Amino acid sequence: MSPFLAEFIGTAILILIGNGVVANVVLNKTKGNNSGWIVITTAWALAVFVGVVISGQFSGAHLNPAVTIAMAVAHKFAWADVPTYIFAQLLGAMTGTSLVWINYKDHFDITEDGGAQRAAFCTEPAIRNIARNFICEVTGTFVLLFTIFYFADPAMATTEGGNLPIGMGSLGAIPVAFLVWAIGLALGGTTGYAINPARDLGPRIMHQLLPIKGKTHSDWSYAWVPVLGPVCGAVLAAILYLAIH
Repeated sequence: MSPFLAEFIGTAILILIGNGVVANVVLNKTKGNNSGWIVITTAWALAVFVGVVISGQFSGAHLNPAVTIAMAVAHKFAWADVPTYIFAQLLGAMTGTSLVWINYKDHFDITEDGGAQRAAFCTEPAIRNIARNFICEVTGTFVLLFTIFYFADPAMATTEGGNLPIGMGSLGAIPVAFLVWAIGLALGGTTGYAINPARDLGPRIMHQLLPIKGKTHSDWSYAWVPVLGPVCGAVLAAILYLAIH
């Protein structure tokens, strides 16, 4: 499997499971309706596990533009490959969230709350304070990337092209999944912890495009926060990692 295809499929399944659990919790008459934050954060962590297992040996399992950019800043990934990875991740996120809509369409149709519908696609803050929301996304992504630098061991394996692997197989995916779970439980309550520009932007684009019955606006005035916040947090993590190593 090519790195592009691995990032595409891995991200698609990540979002299928991640946004799938949000749909299960927030949409009307699902089996998991109102099952809560623990269910959402657990499934998102397991979604990361699955995505990393699938793509790790082929692409290093970035599945996140913030990871790709941070690795390039830290001189552990080729800048020339960054656009290819980000494009694959964005397409994967758009595909995965479209599959969520197809699977849950009957429930989208009977959910009159447009905000709940949108929540199954993209993030929004619990309290809208743009400056603080931005800081929260920076913080969560900083923790993600700074820790991943210590998970990633180039001696474990090499991907095609010699890029640094994030997780190789199921054992390598386990600590990353626990990390995402911890971030969601501890830091996710403010903004919904996008910590991944593709995870938010790709589904937000599809929310805009898909013929969702009774949908509200896609909240583009907020959309830059879960894109630039994670990028800034990732770059800061890479700079600190380089400074102390």
